[in-house]
Amino acid sequence: MSLDIRADDGAGVRPRQSKKKDKVPGTEGRNAKGDKRKQSSGKQQADLANKPSKRSKKRVGKKRRPSEESLTAEKHLKPAAGETAESNQSKKVLNGRRNQGNSARKSAVYSAIDLGTNNCRLLIAKQTKNGFRVIDAFSRIVRLGEGVGKDNRLSEEAMDRTIEALKVCAEKLARRSVTCMRHVATEACRVAENSDEFVSRVKRETGINLDVISAGEEARLAVLGCQSLIAPDKKNVLVFDIGGGSTELIWVKVRPGKANEICGWMSVPWGVVNLTEKFSKPGKTPKPKKYQKMIATMAEHLQAFEDAHQLSTVLKGRHTQFLGTSGTVTTLASLHLGLPRYIRDRVDGAWMKSRDIGVLSRKVAEMTPEERAAEPCIGEERADLVVAGCAILEAILDMWPVPSLRVADRGIREGILRGLMEMDEPPRHARQRARNDKPQKNRQYSAKKHKKAS
Repeated sequence: MSLDIRADDGAGVRPRQSKKKDKVPGTEGRNAKGDKRKQSSGKQQADLANKPSKRSKKRVGKKRRPSEESLTAEKHLKPAAGETAESNQSKKVLNGRRNQGNSARKSAVYSAIDLGTNNCRLLIAKQTKNGFRVIDAFSRIVRLGEGVGKDNRLSEEAMDRTIEALKVCAEKLARRSVTCMRHVATEACRVAENSDEFVSRVKRETGINLDVISAGEEARLAVLGCQSLIAPDKKNVLVFDIGGGSTELIWVKVRPGKANEICGWMSVPWGVVNLTEKFSKPGKTPKPKKYQKMIATMAEHLQAFEDAHQLSTVLKGRHTQFLGTSGTVTTLASLHLGLPRYIRDRVDGAWMKSRDIGVLSRKVAEMTPEERAAEPCIGEERADLVVAGCAILEAILDMWPVPSLRVADRGIREGILRGLMEMDEPPRHARQRARNDKPQKNRQYSAKKHKKAS
C-alpha cells in the first residue's frame, strides 16, 4: 500500500507556451527593430489616429495574470483542445470551489479523537499556512480494554469511564464549534464482541460518532501523523506504536520528492495493558523472569516481521531510521532528559541512543510501584503499565539493533487532522493550471480592437 502524504505528486501542469502576439494596428510602418519608417505628413495623422495607446498595447501584447474571480466566470472557461463540455464544467466547479473554499478553510475547525485500549485523546485545531495550530486538547487514561483479553468483552466499568471522558470531548467540540471531524477507535473495539453496543451507547449519550478502524488504517494514520520527523537522508524507516492492546509495526520506504510508501505492516496483539494483565499483578513489580518472558513473548511476533521483510539485512546499510510513537517511548525520553515534568517540546523529535534506552528500561522495570509513581514523568496512572512498555521496546531493539531512535509525541490524531485538511485543499495541478491559463477576455479584447482599427 502507498501512503500519499501530499495533495498530489508534485508534477503539476506544464505552463502553456506563449502564442504569437496579435499584430497591433498602427505598427505596419515599423521595421524589425521597431524604428519608424519615414512617411508622408498626410499619413502621419491617420497612423496616429489608428495607433493604440500604450495601455492598449500592453493589454494586447502581454499576458495578464487572471484574478481568482475571473477564473470562475463561465465565459472565460473555454475548453482547450481535446476537452469536452463535461471537463469544462468540472473545471468551472473546481475553480469555484477553490474560491469559495479559501475563506471556508480559514474559518474551519477540525477535530480528531483517538480512542485506544488505554487512552482517550482529543485534538482540536485550525489550519495554518504550514500545517495546523492546536486550539484545544484533552487526554485521559480510561483503560477501555481492561479485561478484554479474558472474555473478549468491554466491561461495564471500562465503558462508563470512557463515556465520561467522551462527554468532556463532546463539550469541547461544541464549545469550539468544530466543523470537520473524524473520531476513531482502535484495538479494544476491534476485538471486543460488544463493541457495536458500545459505539451505539457513545452516540446516544455523547452524540459522538466513533469509527472503528482496521489495523492497516491505524498504521497509515500513525505514519501520516509523524512523517515530518523522518530524516531526509534515510532510505527506510521503521515506525512503531506501542499501544494498550497492540503494537503496530510499519516498514516505510522513503522516496524523496514523492509519496512515502508503506512496504509492510504488522499489528502485534500485545500492548501495555494486556501484556501487564498476563504477566503481572496490579500494584506489583514483575520479577526478572516474568520480565524476560514479556520480552520473549513479543519477540516471537517480531520474528515473523523479520522473516517477511529482512530488516536485519537492510540495517547493515545504515540508512534506516527507527521512529517510536507511544507513551512508553515519550516517558523514557523525558526521564533520559531529566525533565522535572513532562515537556512536549523537549520530547517530541528528540533522539535517544539504544544503549541508553536499554539501561533506562531495566532501571524502570526494577523500581517499586511507589518509586515509579513518584516520578513526575511517569505518575501513578502509568506506574504499572510502563514496565510492559519497556519490555516491548527492549524486544524491538534486541531484534533489530540500531544506534539510536527518534521519539515522536504525535501519531493517529495528527494523521487524522492532516488527512482532513488535505481533503479540503484543491489539487496542486488545479492551482497551477489556474495560474497558467490566460483569460479569454484578453483575446476577445484584442480581436475587437483589431477589427475596429481595420
